[in-house]
Amino acid sequence: MLIDFRLDSAGVREVLRGQEVRDLIDGKAQEVADNVRVLVPSGTPIEVRRYTTDRGAATVVVADVQAMGWQARDGILTRAAGFAGLEVRAWNR
Repeated sequence: MLIDFRLDSAGVREVLRGQEVRDLIDGKAQEVADNVRVLVPSGTPIEVRRYTTDRGAATVVVADVQAMGWQARDGILTRAAGFAGLEVRAWNR
């Protein structure tokens, strides 16, 4: 049996740019932010920054000078993302 499959690139692009995906991204970013709050000292500023490239995106920022050390030592953001069901991989350019 032969199956003819063709990817509808325009349709995929439309879905990725849609409000449903934007809401999903924003929700997951907020979940990561909530998870990281329990891993850092109380009162540590945690920010969710929304932005758009060719689709919706978001960044979770631990706005504290010690945050890089906490990530290096304890993996606070990596763990918080994992608790949210996300997979963290090294970024390759």
